[in-house]
Amino acid sequence: MPPTLASLVHHSALKLTVRAGEDRLDAPVRWAHASELADPVPYMEGGELLLITALKLDAEDREAMRRYVRRLVGAGVVGLGFAVGVHYDDIPAALVDAAREEGLPLLEVPRRTPFLAISKAVSAAIAADQYRAVTAGFAAQRELTRQALVEGPEGLLAALAAQVDGWAALYDASGAVVAAAPEWAGRRAARLTPDVTRLRERPAPASSVVAGPEDEDRVELHSLGTGRRPRAALAVGTAAAPGTAERYAVHSAVALLTLTTERSRSLHAAEQRIGAAVLRMLLAGEPDHARAVAGDLYGGLLDAPFRIIVAAGGEANGDALGALAEVAESAAARSGEVVLVVPEGNRLVVLACDGGAAVAACCDHAAAREAARKADDELVVGLSAPAGPIAASAAYKQAEQALSVARRRGRVLVEHEHMAAGSVLPLLADDAVRAFADGLLRALREHDATGRGDLVASLRAWLSRHGQWDAAAADLGVHRHTLRYRMRRVEEILGRSLDDPDTRMELWLALKATTSE
Repeated sequence: MPPTLASLVHHSALKLTVRAGEDRLDAPVRWAHASELADPVPYMEGGELLLITALKLDAEDREAMRRYVRRLVGAGVVGLGFAVGVHYDDIPAALVDAAREEGLPLLEVPRRTPFLAISKAVSAAIAADQYRAVTAGFAAQRELTRQALVEGPEGLLAALAAQVDGWAALYDASGAVVAAAPEWAGRRAARLTPDVTRLRERPAPASSVVAGPEDEDRVELHSLGTGRRPRAALAVGTAAAPGTAERYAVHSAVALLTLTTERSRSLHAAEQRIGAAVLRMLLAGEPDHARAVAGDLYGGLLDAPFRIIVAAGGEANGDALGALAEVAESAAARSGEVVLVVPEGNRLVVLACDGGAAVAACCDHAAAREAARKADDELVVGLSAPAGPIAASAAYKQAEQALSVARRRGRVLVEHEHMAAGSVLPLLADDAVRAFADGLLRALREHDATGRGDLVASLRAWLSRHGQWDAAAADLGVHRHTLRYRMRRVEEILGRSLDDPDTRMELWLALKATTSE
């Protein structure tokens, strides 16, 4: 605790006497400064005990003393020490009354007490307070380190909350709360997720202060990690700004959690290499070998139905795949699931439990990106149907097919099940298919444009009636012989036989692809 006016008054060697402001002696003293200037305010920073002999003051002029004291109070001076027996045998009543009116503590300094002794006492008390703070900070650092080694991040947060007399919370890469101390702090920390998200957009290390409403605390946010993209964040809530000892504790916690985060990144990279090997074995049709390599790390994931996600990102959107990986891993960690994430250059493969939190989080992330899609957003995602280890290769192909359809449709996410359960007709809305259809039907349309018949409409009616002449002719309102003549003309112009089922199929799809025209 820094020195106060009260501690100086109680200092046995100084012999100070209080003449005014008795109720404000608990004010901390930042420094003791002697000045005989008539207006020392320009040289004050606030928090000083000003020492004077009134050499250049008319200390008996009541109005002058009121202005003088009022200026000192406005500058943040916490106390005034007046040396008696130098220019005045006693403190003039005008100065005493002015100090009482303004509530400024006024201390009488006896002649035998030099100002230097007061300055030394203040300096020694400040140094002692700083030493106590540093000592307490080192003790806090030792305790935080011990808790981090024994109990992990949860123990570290509990120790930090006790050190700062507040609360602490740890966020993962997605901004979700993964641990908090005390337990009630989780709800308070969850409300700060938007602030954590904004902090993570800045290069590490980064920090910010969030001032809550008057009935809430002051919160410091610190990013964790040494990379360009922070991996986690720490929140520390206190009733007021932390002191020196508390600041040591916070900085120690940031350092320890950053080390933990970086160590986790190394382990995570090793896990990804194992995951890549497991995936290769699954795709090669070797599920037993995959289980043996996965062991306890991914083994549980291979015993239940899973889905495969294949995502691709362009050069203009390099962080898109990283963000998707963080979403999958964070959701899996919060729900206790196992997830396999394998980066493959500008692609990402995720193998996650069917119906689990990781798959749902990836779908929600893709939906959010699609809703706010930008011109340079090149993230596309394909999701397979549920599968088991034996069918992993088929699931991977399904995800790739869905990815290809998503890219053609300009979508962020396409699920293979939706492709299989729906109609094939939406797939015809592809530029290449449209170009093929236009080329196939162009000669027929050019013929119709001359007014010599309606071959396109006749072909559509005949195909829709599965080659039934009477029914198709009735739809067109023409004689069946007229329709037969038109179909022969179609064969002559196209150079293809309508008896060929492939020809009929291609013509029907071409007509469907150009229906909107």
